[in-house]
Amino acid sequence: MSEDERPADSTQSGEGVTGRAEARKADEARTPEPDGGGRPWRDRDGGQRPWRDRDDRGGRPWRDRDDRGGSRDGGSGGQRPWRDRDGQRGDRGGGRDGGQRPRRDRDDGGGRPWRDRDDRGGSRDGGSGGQRPWRDRDDRGGSRDGRSGGQWSSDRQYGADPVRRAAFDLLRAVADGAYANLTLPKMLAQRDIHGRDAAFATELAYGTIRLQGQYDAVIDLVAGRDTIDPPVRDVLRLGAHQIAAMRVPDHAAVGETVGLARETVGSGSAGFINAILRALTEGPYQTLLEQVAPPDDDSLEVLAIRYSQPAWVVRTLRQAMIGAGRDVSDLIAVLASANTQPAITLAARPTLITRDALAAQIEALTKRTGVIGQLTESAITMPRGAPGDLLAVRHGQAAVQDEGSQLVVWALAQTPVEDDQGAWLDLCAGPGGKAGLLGGIARQRGAHLTANEPLPHRADLVRQAVKQLDDTVTVTELDGREVTGQFDRVLVDVPCTGLGALRRRPEARWRHAPADLATLGPLQRDLLRAGLKLTRPGGVVAYATCSPHLAETRLVVEDVLRSSQDATLIDARTIDLIPADSVGQDGMMQLWTDRHGTDAMFLALIRRVETDSSSGQR
Repeated sequence: MSEDERPADSTQSGEGVTGRAEARKADEARTPEPDGGGRPWRDRDGGQRPWRDRDDRGGRPWRDRDDRGGSRDGGSGGQRPWRDRDGQRGDRGGGRDGGQRPRRDRDDGGGRPWRDRDDRGGSRDGGSGGQRPWRDRDDRGGSRDGRSGGQWSSDRQYGADPVRRAAFDLLRAVADGAYANLTLPKMLAQRDIHGRDAAFATELAYGTIRLQGQYDAVIDLVAGRDTIDPPVRDVLRLGAHQIAAMRVPDHAAVGETVGLARETVGSGSAGFINAILRALTEGPYQTLLEQVAPPDDDSLEVLAIRYSQPAWVVRTLRQAMIGAGRDVSDLIAVLASANTQPAITLAARPTLITRDALAAQIEALTKRTGVIGQLTESAITMPRGAPGDLLAVRHGQAAVQDEGSQLVVWALAQTPVEDDQGAWLDLCAGPGGKAGLLGGIARQRGAHLTANEPLPHRADLVRQAVKQLDDTVTVTELDGREVTGQFDRVLVDVPCTGLGALRRRPEARWRHAPADLATLGPLQRDLLRAGLKLTRPGGVVAYATCSPHLAETRLVVEDVLRSSQDATLIDARTIDLIPADSVGQDGMMQLWTDRHGTDAMFLALIRRVETDSSSGQR
């Protein structure tokens, strides 16, 4: 069952994100450059040599000096750390006892502290001020509008940027079992992170989780070992993603990540992280990646590293392509699409809001025009921003929902049913995205929807999703195999591995294993059989998964139909809105992200037919 429909997915200020381009722009505006905006050390003549080639002013390298500035064996070392020096400026603006005061106690060269100065560098009451704060200066040390700015304060590297800290905290939460798309939006809201900062945090966190398999292989190569404490590895992954996949200057990626390390895993680990990240920038990263994943090697094991997937997932996707009739030469495109940033697609729920009205809200909020969906009449893509800022989303009139997921609902609603009595069922309704859309269509047609979800906390999510449709939707909490009644249209959106929504649920690829199918397979078959029994003769069942895995899709349908005398498959090509290139020779639909721009949703439409035994049930 797809998690992308959860209300929280509206987090994505960039999955709710505005996309990688917005995230990059965000960091260009947020990340300043040290060294006063000058050229990097490798491009300067007469400048200092890099830290690894210096002995820190005549003494041993920092790793050989103790915390008091001397060497470990008692010899004299270089300059003592700022916290132990007095009278001369240290890394944070001076010692505690003398010399220049720390930044927080200084007026930054212009009288007032920066927070009391206006955006032009002067004080709020018109007095002259020093340089503007870092967030208002561009990444060369100047201001965003081109005016010169002073040197970026070096102590930015000693504290964690709140946005990167949020990304780190999400990675740790996911390691403890949390869902990224449920946890991140709450975290960003609680920390008052919005707009471009939210977009940056989302891309950094989601992108890191997606590509952690590739980053781990490169990090282990550089470190010369594969045993790294999990929190330290998470910091390294975040740094690697900024270096390899985001337009963050190398010095900022390293400096900000080291600052994050000091705050989260300690100064000792920060030194190790600093060394690894500098090695990644000097490799350069692409050269290091080619050492662990040679570009001329397309074996499954190498593809798994290059596209950051477990090897069993690569093998599974290849088999799914063969089952769907796709050429396996498209495998690389399929793997690459799983690492792309999904668009923020919304569903306008019928009777609650029109798509045109939702488009007007999007344009008013973002100053850009939303893109109308290509497959359904309810879908529209939000070009940027946080969906939760839209009134329609806050009021339950619209929700974040992949267009492939919307297509499944519309296909069920548009399949002809003779003498439709208006009794509809969503058998596995949690977390409520499909129930919200199907409920809107049911209200439009005068039907009634029963939305069933056995797990109480997920049933609560369904109630929240359909709160504006309480005159049309009834929520029940039963095991799907124990639901009773007779229905005209039944949606069976079964629990699955989620391999078709990996770009939207980045942690899914790392959480599942082939052994999971031993539990999921029998449950999926039981739920489909239950759905067929709940369907009146002439009615229709839509069996759906957000996975292309053959063991969860075609094989399940074929097994159930083989043992059912009163069910027949409907050719999906007879439903006008279903893309022709998504339907196999067997009449079942399989969407692909690289082809259709949606999650890789699977759909089989099955009609319950009249038999002697079934006629007695009416």
